[in-house]
Amino acid sequence: MTIKEGNPRQDSEYLNTLARGLSVLRSFTKEQPEMTLSEVAAATNLSPAVARRCLNTLVELGYVGKKGKLFLLTPEVMIFASAFMESMNLEEIVRPHLQEVRDNTGDSSSLAVLSHFDILYLVHVSTNRMIRLAASFGTRFPAYPTSLGRVLLAYQTDKRIDEYLAQVKPEKLTDKTVTSKAKLRKILLKGRRQGFASVQDELDYGIVSVAVPVFDNEGEILAAINCSTATPRINQEKMIETRLPRLTAAAKKIELELRRYPILVHSIKSAAS
Repeated sequence: MTIKEGNPRQDSEYLNTLARGLSVLRSFTKEQPEMTLSEVAAATNLSPAVARRCLNTLVELGYVGKKGKLFLLTPEVMIFASAFMESMNLEEIVRPHLQEVRDNTGDSSSLAVLSHFDILYLVHVSTNRMIRLAASFGTRFPAYPTSLGRVLLAYQTDKRIDEYLAQVKPEKLTDKTVTSKAKLRKILLKGRRQGFASVQDELDYGIVSVAVPVFDNEGEILAAINCSTATPRINQEKMIETRLPRLTAAAKKIELELRRYPILVHSIKSAAS
């Protein structure tokens, strides 16, 4: 979970220039795929002069394109994601187990990790059934209204849960979304006791899901896997009853597989430390 303590900028090994360039890349989103210089500066809290130098450098390197006064990402940025996937064999390790869950339930199935206040999808096996919110590798959703996020948060230390709740700003995504931090804390503690989390109509209407944790060899939370489908197919109670055993079994298989790939485990834990 990447809620950092201290100020890394005080470290002599910390490169502010690199951090600024990466913040510019991360500022482009689904909601803002194209931005002017001033919009990038505002999104990154950089001065226009610094934002301009970062953008010009990224344009020169081929990671950012320019259309008139608008800047946008180029497909070249995918090299970072593909390098991770190819070097860590994550797809080969996890996908067969998620596909088994999908084939046996008809639901989509995913593996995600915590990234700041969001969940980050690393593997996703979809179905042909249409739902309003699609997911794939690299998709991000807020952690608090998702089953994956609640599992990942539930197994953090009490201190980190406190830090998360102190900093997160929950929004009412539907009329079912829990935004009370006191209620969220109770939900997380309940999830830790039960060993799973389930949500319905909180991230978006018509979506029900259940998720379980994936632990490393030391018993620490590493990731979470889930089933997700449309509510007309199944209600939340039945979802838990029928999907939980299959998810738990898949999680155990993934944990056994990961013991053979300590580098991958270390990579995921490093991002969440």
